Parts: sequence; C-alpha cells; structure tokens
Amino acid sequence: MPSIRSRKLTFFLSGLGIYLLLTLAVLFWYQDDVEQMSWVDREVFNHKIISSYSTTANIQQDDVLQRLGSPDITSALQQNNTVYQLLYYRTHRSVADGITTADECTALLFKNRRLIALGEPAVTQYQVIAAKNAG
Repeated sequence: MPSIRSRKLTFFLSGLGIYLLLTLAVLFWYQDDVEQMSWVDREVFNHKIISSYSTTANIQQDDVLQRLGSPDITSALQQNNTVYQLLYYRTHRSVADGITTADECTALLFKNRRLIALGEPAVTQYQVIAAKNAG
C-alpha cells in the first residue's frame, strides 16, 4: 500500500504536469489580440513581429493585417497596373502627446499586396515612386 508521502508526491507531480501542459498550450496556440493591448504593449508587439519580417519571405499584406491589425498611418498610390501601399505601425514613442507620427512608426511597403521593403528603405522607395507618378 502506497504511503501518504508517496501519494502526496504523485498528486503534486500530476498537478505540476497539468500546469506545464496548460502553460505550453497558451503559449503556442493563443493569438495576441492587438486591439486589446495597451499602447505600450502594442508598440513592443509590433516591433517584435516586424523585426521578424523579411522581404525575401513572400509576406502578403493580408497576413500582416491579420497579425498586426490596422496600421496607424497609411498611404497608397497606383502606377499603371501596380498598387503600392505604405503601412506605418507604431513601434516606439518620441513624444508622449497622444498623436502617432510617422517618425514613431516602422514603415512596410507593399507592391500588389506583397512586402517589398521595411523601415526607411520602404519610405524612400515609396517617395521615389510617388515623385515619378506625380511627374
């Protein structure tokens, strides 16, 4: 017959195992809801996700919108049959004035809904395209 000490140890280890399984389930399957985050948490989340993006990974705009939610600032233009969209997501705060500006964001440039540039290169490319489109 098992001793009381042995049964207590068995219950403790069983409880610990269940706790670990539930924790792993939350970490691996729970999707963060950007709409429910504080602005500080959202900035950190945006920075983390955007830092993992690569222009060689064939990232689609719909995937970004699904993961990061609506952009803080956006611009778009069409040149012939090509659509360029510049989405800005806030990743840091410069001035605590309650207004999000482009310098507090990381830019993502999409060409026909596919990511082609990140950060300052995205802004520069968009400005060159916009200048050609205007001229």
